[in-house]
Amino acid sequence: MEFFNDVGGDPLKPSLFELVAQEQLRDLLQPTLKYVLAVFAQRYPRYLIRIVNRHEEFYAFIMLFVERHYLRKHNASFSENFYGLKRRRKPWITTERATAAVGGIPAGEKLRSREIWRSLFLLIAVPYLRAKGQDYYESLGGGIDSDILEDGGSERHIRELTDESIAGVLRRKFKTLYPWFNTGFEVWLLAHNVAYLFDRTPFYRPWLAWIGADLRRLSMDDFLAHKVKQNAIPPTKSGFLVVARRLLLRSPQLLLDSLRLLLPTAIFFIKFLEWWYSPGSPARSLSISPLGPAVPPPQILPPHPAGITIDSTKYGHCPLCKEPIHNATALPSGYVFCYRCAHDHVEQHGNCPITLLPAKAWQLRKVLV
Repeated sequence: MEFFNDVGGDPLKPSLFELVAQEQLRDLLQPTLKYVLAVFAQRYPRYLIRIVNRHEEFYAFIMLFVERHYLRKHNASFSENFYGLKRRRKPWITTERATAAVGGIPAGEKLRSREIWRSLFLLIAVPYLRAKGQDYYESLGGGIDSDILEDGGSERHIRELTDESIAGVLRRKFKTLYPWFNTGFEVWLLAHNVAYLFDRTPFYRPWLAWIGADLRRLSMDDFLAHKVKQNAIPPTKSGFLVVARRLLLRSPQLLLDSLRLLLPTAIFFIKFLEWWYSPGSPARSLSISPLGPAVPPPQILPPHPAGITIDSTKYGHCPLCKEPIHNATALPSGYVFCYRCAHDHVEQHGNCPITLLPAKAWQLRKVLV
């Protein structure tokens, strides 16, 4: 399929597969960071539980500085720079120099402040709004299997179905229209990808036309210019304070530049650990002798000091309603409740009532007894 991108004689035009790969890398950053925070939150819940509960806001705040640095310094987002791509301010008239394989980035094609802020809005704000919309849709009971609601649904769902206020009508409209809107949005992006593949449009994403920039591969001149800039020796002054001040001023920039290597390495390492400890991993099955002792179950998570207390004498009773468990349902923390109690609590508070770890309604799992 690379053939379709070379027909026009433009070797700097990235293929669709490069563009999709950099988007997949960007999509992996948020769940990876959330996974790491959730693991550490189990050990230090007092310090990290609030960050985990507000993970979307925390991730958007961090990526605002990261993406702004890469757009200003490298004319590309973080994932685009990792795959050797750059954003070029789209010229009004395409010349031979603009499409040549060499020549670097002319001054007139470097991103201005307007293109940078528009890019930041679409790289940070739009994914954040989509994530919050998905969370709100799930909080309304969207995407939950009907067999989980075998009790007839919680009292909150019954109230929402019979609520005739403006807010109730809007919630039902949102729950009905959101899947169609989300599907239409994905179909729109797919159609634009196909148009880009067959050279019907120079933009693989429709909003790049509004930004006024397209994506290009880095040329040899770009690498040479970056190498010359790194090897340039600025006038230096001797002295410990001068050196310390220079390192202090350059440390944020060095840290952001190092993310190009650290973040993808962390993603690979976490995915490797998930594969290694998965039940079907061949590596794990080889490392465990079939004649050896059985692996003990993991230790139960300790209750949070601010969570509800558990009466160990009432085995088989729901910690919330204190009654015998009906329609046993487990939360991601491992504790078991009545389905109605667990569902209502998760919808209202978004966490486990015992450990205070974050939980969503779609994460509830029925326990077969």
